Amino acid sequence: MGDSDYGQRFLPKDSLEELRANFQEGRKVRVAGRVMTRREMGKSTFCDLKDESGRMQLYAKKDVLGEEGYKVFRDLSLGDIIGVEGELFNSKTGEHTIKIEKFERLSRIVRTMPEKWHGLKDVETRYRQRYVDLISNDEVRATFKARSRIIREIRAHLERQGFMEVETPMMQPIAGGARAKPFVTHHHALHADLFLRVAPELYLKRLLVGGFEKVYEINRNFRNEGLSIRHNPEFTMLELYQAYADYTDMMSITETMVHHLVTMLYGKDEIPYGERTLNFKTPWKRVSFYGALQEATGMDLRKVDVREAAKKLHVEVPSDMEEIDVLNEIFGEKVEKDLWEPTFVVDYPTVMTPLAKAKAEDPGLVYRFELFIAKMEIANAFSELNDPAVQRQRLMEQKEIIGENKEVDEDFLTALEYAMPPAGGLGIGIDRLVMLLTNQNSIRDVILFPQLRPEKKTAENARVGEES
Repeated sequence: MGDSDYGQRFLPKDSLEELRANFQEGRKVRVAGRVMTRREMGKSTFCDLKDESGRMQLYAKKDVLGEEGYKVFRDLSLGDIIGVEGELFNSKTGEHTIKIEKFERLSRIVRTMPEKWHGLKDVETRYRQRYVDLISNDEVRATFKARSRIIREIRAHLERQGFMEVETPMMQPIAGGARAKPFVTHHHALHADLFLRVAPELYLKRLLVGGFEKVYEINRNFRNEGLSIRHNPEFTMLELYQAYADYTDMMSITETMVHHLVTMLYGKDEIPYGERTLNFKTPWKRVSFYGALQEATGMDLRKVDVREAAKKLHVEVPSDMEEIDVLNEIFGEKVEKDLWEPTFVVDYPTVMTPLAKAKAEDPGLVYRFELFIAKMEIANAFSELNDPAVQRQRLMEQKEIIGENKEVDEDFLTALEYAMPPAGGLGIGIDRLVMLLTNQNSIRDVILFPQLRPEKKTAENARVGEES
């Protein structure tokens, strides 16, 4: 090894995708990337070069590179990163190819690449060593490019609707988020515990009080809870609030935006998801919370004992579970499992949703919807409660139900006393939305570096790809 193994600045002028799309024989090019395959043919060598955009064949000839240069090229390892200058031509088989005129090694690989035909297959290794996963699996790279495009288009779509992007604190003095369990950190200079945010909701509403009328944040949230194929402790949410609107406006925003993303990616209303095809043609189905429960169970769960109903329906719940959580468990097992096509479930029980406005004609329900697609909750929206006295009462009642020593956010209640306009608020789980739009079954496949259980230590870590 030595300095020649790890080169200096080498700015490529061309991308391989662009060269393939606008191929012109004889064109001089300057590219960089990773060596992925190699085929020896006497005094010449073919290999594949891979950059962020794609692949292209390289052709190295001893007569052009000279004895020493050709020897160095043949000594390259699969996975080495090189810079190349050369000329485009078509090989005898019609393959677009770069004839190398000169090259330099920019970085030497010292690990073993996964077996070339199968890529990196071990799931645990794929998540722990995402960099190797991205090198090996083109479809994984495509998923994360799609994620970036989706988020970029969400921003553009909201900007076109007049929404302003803002930033709110990720470390908060009070643990919000209702029953969600927060992560705790400590600020040494302030001698105070702080909480990683569960949601930005109360700060965004403060901005409505301050006079901003359309705000949104694509935010990182943290919940100190379990791991699953649909849950990661650190996750990305879109939250937006619109003054003078209500939950029907949030429904329209959700439907329009998600349908736009579907047609942008697929050019039609239908997308594949697992073995199914999901249809996003608008308008989407709307069902009430209790109506969907009654249709699925044959019971009016507003008029029966929910614990007895759970027993009759064979829904197992802990004996000390709050009644409202029992109701939610019944909904999860008996309704959610059939919600494949985009469906708005509307009008939830008031006790479930302390920050939403109660329905004028039925105070036991609130103006709220959740959007379910492919059995997953994708979005949640309210007509926001803006009466400070009622909001205080609701938060105190929730504190009693939770039975934990959680503080009520007095500053938020003070903000409401300065008058917050009626508003609609919407939250969309970006990770789950990307799962849907890229046909992925696990949230870990759409998060570049998902949280994993601690790795078991071994005497010597196996080289990358040996399991493949």
